[in-house]
Amino acid sequence: MRGALRDVILVHGLWVPRLVMTRLGAMLLRAGLRVHLFGYRGRRASLAAHADRLAEFARQRLPRGAHLVGHSLGGLVVLEACARTPGLVIGRAVLLGTPARGCLAGRHLARMDWGRWFLGASETLWHEGRIARWARAEPLGVVAGTRALGLGRLFGPLAGANDGVVRVEETAVEGMRERLILPVGHSEMLVSPRVAHAVRMFVEQGRFDAVAR
Repeated sequence: MRGALRDVILVHGLWVPRLVMTRLGAMLLRAGLRVHLFGYRGRRASLAAHADRLAEFARQRLPRGAHLVGHSLGGLVVLEACARTPGLVIGRAVLLGTPARGCLAGRHLARMDWGRWFLGASETLWHEGRIARWARAEPLGVVAGTRALGLGRLFGPLAGANDGVVRVEETAVEGMRERLILPVGHSEMLVSPRVAHAVRMFVEQGRFDAVAR
């Protein structure tokens, strides 16, 4: 039943408007999916507040359910919404470059007063030692990037494979079904046909296929 869903809610990351998801949405639309953009102000409210708004958005507009796709901080919003609202009807979920276990780049930025101001209410989300868990029956897929192109590298070195903002090791979620690692940068994920194909395959089949690798 869930695999037959054609509606997908896209959730953007920090500092950007929902329109940044337009390109990814257009590629999914051409693949036959119905796309809905959810917007929130990442630095102005708590993760719980964003999550509750996402759950309400999904319930009101798509009561029969939808797949959820979150980029960067948007992935944390997806995780929190699903954890806080176990009765929320969803299909499958995909996280793109989401710092599920904290973010070294964010911690570098938070060392500066102006950096903490830019992070706003999201600052605590980047702390080390966070353990993200997925306890729902619906499958969760994670996409991580290894092309180190992103603003995160301006604030300090990022050890290990990373997408320029988030390290691959920071994307792991306990209980995820599968993780796909691609040679893409953090923001590049939103315009990459390869990532769009991976998202499509996961929401339709619950797996990333070999073509996406």
